[in-house]
Amino acid sequence: MSDATLPDLQGRPKSGLLKKLIFFPVGIAILGGGGFGAGLYYAGERLSPSEEVLRLIERETAEANAAEGPKRVVKEVPEAQVFETLYYEFPDPLTTNLRGSSRFLQIGVGISTQYDATVITNVETHAMALRSDMLAVISGFAEDEIEATAGRAKLADALQTAINDRLEALEGFGGIEGVFFPSFVLQ
Repeated sequence: MSDATLPDLQGRPKSGLLKKLIFFPVGIAILGGGGFGAGLYYAGERLSPSEEVLRLIERETAEANAAEGPKRVVKEVPEAQVFETLYYEFPDPLTTNLRGSSRFLQIGVGISTQYDATVITNVETHAMALRSDMLAVISGFAEDEIEATAGRAKLADALQTAINDRLEALEGFGGIEGVFFPSFVLQ
């Protein structure tokens, strides 16, 4: 018999065998549990194939972006108030002769405002007085003053002032912010 199987003087097996019988199953359990834990740790969370593809695409995009350098940062700009612009065109063109000339000018006149429709209503209400004032302003310009773009801009500014002055006198408020020429014929 070997020493491991020989009983001691009291009839009990030697302690080496007892240790082997106890520690061998415990050791197997520890190694098995460690292997199982390591497998879970390295396997990580299981992803579906579509999630795995998305993860790979995101990783490649991040790597590509890192290689490109710094990115532009979008600056948040507070929204500016935007007002609605209302337009009105006088129905008939204005025709008048020019100062110091035998030629005459025929123009269509339109106006714009960013105030409410009350301004347009005031223009329509006082159209006859406004047409008279506009004719007086136009006839004060000479032919050479309105042939260039700058001269037309001066004429538009003068008409805007005349319209606003008349509306302020009649209604207490002008509100015209722009004058336009849909048609402009010098004959």
